[in-house]
Amino acid sequence: MGIRHEAREKAVQFLVQWDLNPGELEDWKDDLDDFWDFMDRLKWEELRGKKYKGKIFQDLEEEEKRKEAEKVGIVVEKRISPKAKEMREFARDLIQGTLENLAALDTKIQSLAKNWDMKRIATVDRNVLRLAFYELLHRNDIPPIVSINEAIDIAKEYSTDDSGKFVNGILDRLKKELLRPARIPTQPETPGL
Repeated sequence: MGIRHEAREKAVQFLVQWDLNPGELEDWKDDLDDFWDFMDRLKWEELRGKKYKGKIFQDLEEEEKRKEAEKVGIVVEKRISPKAKEMREFARDLIQGTLENLAALDTKIQSLAKNWDMKRIATVDRNVLRLAFYELLHRNDIPPIVSINEAIDIAKEYSTDDSGKFVNGILDRLKKELLRPARIPTQPETPGL
């Protein structure tokens, strides 16, 4: 799985969580930290059952030492691989952009999702659309066809059997309104927003 695909999956997972348990917009960064901690714990559980037990116990021991150090006020930075860091930074940018533009994105989705009230759209589909609309409308460094294909794949994987077709139909309507090429970015990629 590519770094950006994983980042989009995590962004959708976070946005679904946010949608079901909305917080204050200014608190989204704290909520994202909690989300990454939860994802890390899930990864530990997944690895625990695999053949890496010796490495896991070593890492768990390091984690326990880190927690002990933090209890007495020593901040120990959590180690994260460069790929994981890149994935989290891209996910963070997508989440931030989506949340900061949420009202406008919902309005635009509503205008293109004929006969569908936002509350009637499945939660996963709604957040896949929000993320894809954000990319299509605000991230000229990402080719529209990439955003559309990623959204369809994520909807198929995490939602209903018909979600891919539903998401594709709405995104296709938006693509027709875009005034940029579908297969190439229109500006060089810049880190962050």
